[in-house]
Amino acid sequence: MKLDVYTIVFLRRPPDAPNLSQAELDALQERHLAHLARLGELGHIVVNGPFHGQPDPSLRGMSIFRTSIEEAIRLSAEDPSVKAGRLSIEAFSWYMPAGALGDRPANRIEES
Repeated sequence: MKLDVYTIVFLRRPPDAPNLSQAELDALQERHLAHLARLGELGHIVVNGPFHGQPDPSLRGMSIFRTSIEEAIRLSAEDPSVKAGRLSIEAFSWYMPAGALGDRPANRIEES
């Protein structure tokens, strides 16, 4: 069985996230969204988006990367919201049937 490997990045609000004014939050959110859009345009992210109604309110959103874990962490660490301490990163590999998300996974493996 062939499996495609992608990297999932969860964005989480840390308990010690700095308090910012509404104007600062709005500006930071704009830069955060621009960063994610750029990663999508460059082909690093397959899809991303926020969560709503999640049982753990610290879990804010996720991205599916077609890069290695190391590269996804590096790219995510450049996010203005991560740099500002408003979000933290959790990354892991995700295996799925080959071709399920297209033809450009981070890696493809053969399972026996």
